[in-house]
Parts: sequence; structure tokens; C-alpha cells
Amino acid sequence: MRREASNTIRFVLEDLLPPIIRDTALYRLFAGAVFRGVGEAATFRKRAPFLSEQEYLSFYREWRGPHEETDNSAQCLNRIAKEIVGKSVCDVGCGSGFLVRYIRDNSPAKPKRVVGVDIVAPELPENVGIEFFEGNAEKLPFADKEFDTVVCTHVIEHILDYRKALAELRRITRKRLIIVVPKEREAVYTFNPHFNFFPYTHSFLRAMIPVPKRHVCVTLGRDIYYREDVANDS
Repeated sequence: MRREASNTIRFVLEDLLPPIIRDTALYRLFAGAVFRGVGEAATFRKRAPFLSEQEYLSFYREWRGPHEETDNSAQCLNRIAKEIVGKSVCDVGCGSGFLVRYIRDNSPAKPKRVVGVDIVAPELPENVGIEFFEGNAEKLPFADKEFDTVVCTHVIEHILDYRKALAELRRITRKRLIIVVPKEREAVYTFNPHFNFFPYTHSFLRAMIPVPKRHVCVTLGRDIYYREDVANDS
């Protein structure tokens, strides 16, 4: 399913359907018929504060979301590619590697070093010109300010200690940090095992404290696109 299609479904379910219906067992049966992972995602979210690291990792190694290639819409993909700066870029939470390949092929910056990192590194041919690492967003295997641009899309909503992850993203960024999260309301039953929900841009900005002066935070479709530039970059 493409992101644009799932966004249309989310609009109906999140904005038009009242919570008194969305949080019922009857709704779970309906949603489960569309996507069978709804019940598992709800259980995982409720148990989140008590999960061991191994349980958390095992769940995501087996989880298959509703989008086949990427969680990003075409609008987000195009904007990310255009706003890459510098000659090195890292995609944190790279998943299948779709976004880093898109950046490699479409960014006007034409970065010389393209890196992806995820808890399970994608298996792609060695000659694709991209480095892949295994790691998690709360403890990234990179040096301070190692990358000119750092990108993190559809990851923050999955992380319990997201402030630790944000600190890591900022630590490895030399010039520009780009983050995309879904514009989403919390509910018992959703199509993804999200922990954090940001229904408005100002909701997300609270998570980004301290927010630097040089930042952009806008809605793109049903996603929130955030960009911040490091002060005194060269």
C-alpha cells in the first residue's frame, strides 16, 4: 500500500470516526480484517513500559507494516532529497533502504557518502554505493558531527525514550537534521505499534525542546516535516 492511500484511510478513521467507536472491540474486528497486525500492535503498545530490550527488538524484526517499500509519501521524499546539504548523509531507521537510495539518486547535493542504519540492516548488493550499519537510534555507532545531513523518518513515534534518540540525532549532525513523523491522534487500535503521537505541529515542537531558531516545522499531507540547521555551520 502506498503512503498516499494509507493517509486517506487514516483521515477517515482518525478525523471522522469518533474515539467512542475507534476504541471498541467491534472496531478492532473491522480494522483487523483490513490489516491483521492491529491487535498485536495494541498489545505491544500497552506492554511497552515493561518490555525487555530483546522483546522490543524481536517484535520489530518480525513486524511488517502496511507499506511495502517506504513509509514516506512522494511529497516527503521530494522535499527531503531537495533539502540534503553537504557531502555526507545518514538515514537513521533506514528500514529497507528505500529512502537512502532515493537520496543517492535524486538529491541535487549529490552526497559522496550515503549511510543507512537500522536495528536490522537491509541486505542489498555491496555495489549500491551505500554503507549500512546495525544499531538503534538511542545509541548510534557514529562520531560526533560525522554527517552533514542526518535524516530520520517515521522512527521517533516508535521509540519509548525518544528524547535520548533526539539527542543522538543531534550529536551526529554537523549541518542539518531532518525528521518526519506521522500527524496522528492516539487510539487503542492503530495500524502501527506507535508509542508517541503528534496530532499538530506544535505537539511535535514540544518534543524537540530546545528548538533552535533555524528550524522549519510544517504539515505535508498527514505527516509533520521538521528541519533544523546547526548554528554556525560552514
